[in-house]
Amino acid sequence: MKYVFGIDVGGTNIKIGLFDENKILVSKTLLKTNTTLKGKYVVSELKTKIEQILSVNKITLEAVLGLGIGVPGPVKDNFIIRCPNLGWENKDLAKELQAEFKKELLVLVSNDASVAAYGEYNHLKSEKDIVFMTLGTGVGGAVIIDQKIVEGKHGSGGEIGHIQVRYDEPKQCSCGLYGCLETTASIRGIRWIAEELLLNYQKPTILTASKLTPKTIFAAALKNDELALEIVEEVATYIAKACAKIALVVDPALFIIGGGISQAGQILLDAIKRNYLKYSYFATREVEFALAKLGNDAGMYGASELVFKNKEKDESNK
Repeated sequence: MKYVFGIDVGGTNIKIGLFDENKILVSKTLLKTNTTLKGKYVVSELKTKIEQILSVNKITLEAVLGLGIGVPGPVKDNFIIRCPNLGWENKDLAKELQAEFKKELLVLVSNDASVAAYGEYNHLKSEKDIVFMTLGTGVGGAVIIDQKIVEGKHGSGGEIGHIQVRYDEPKQCSCGLYGCLETTASIRGIRWIAEELLLNYQKPTILTASKLTPKTIFAAALKNDELALEIVEEVATYIAKACAKIALVVDPALFIIGGGISQAGQILLDAIKRNYLKYSYFATREVEFALAKLGNDAGMYGASELVFKNKEKDESNK
């Protein structure tokens, strides 16, 4: 039996999934991300944890086909350009891990949103062109065309959080621009919109200034609170505008909405679909929208698929 590691590197934790050759998840482990000294110890600690997992499962390193890794930043040709949350810049993670293991082990690296998209894509068991949008602390995404992740020339393909959707936006995005989707559809962005609307709201509402979070807002919307419904509608409008712009360039068959905010469920999805019809070009209106299915495990599954797909490609070329 052969095995593959699917690894999702985050700024707080690293999720490590061990998969068998049938793509079945054998074990899942969480490792705290050590960002000390610009993430200097992450590679060695990851190597140690992988060895522990192999030992517990009585698996040799020779039985490992490779490591697939998703990281929070742009990646180009298996080379990390920048991961600000980890302090990494111009980093050859594959080479460093091979040096740690003292072995020419296959290590494939991609952007975390891209591998999460890949995980969801393969879970669909479909060959549709898709756009994956992750809504959480930030807004990220990925585009999969002809079963391949679109990295782009600079490794920034799918950075949809920085599409401009609001032209009167007073808040500056972390990227330095104004009006980005991230300033309207992230956790912080939704709170900003809610604070703005609550300020001059005269009708009764169960929402309070001290408890304006996506969770309380969507819960209130499900109870038909008018202010909450107004907030959801505005957030969905900005997401729909971004999707409409993306569709003009990509023309996907499906948009998948993931990330923590997607847990709002159908009330958000329905609002996005409704507004998408308002802002989309007529030839791109027949597109599907769906909520992500794999949750926080999508990155692990997608990272493992980087290796599985590479193996399948090698076998087909023999």
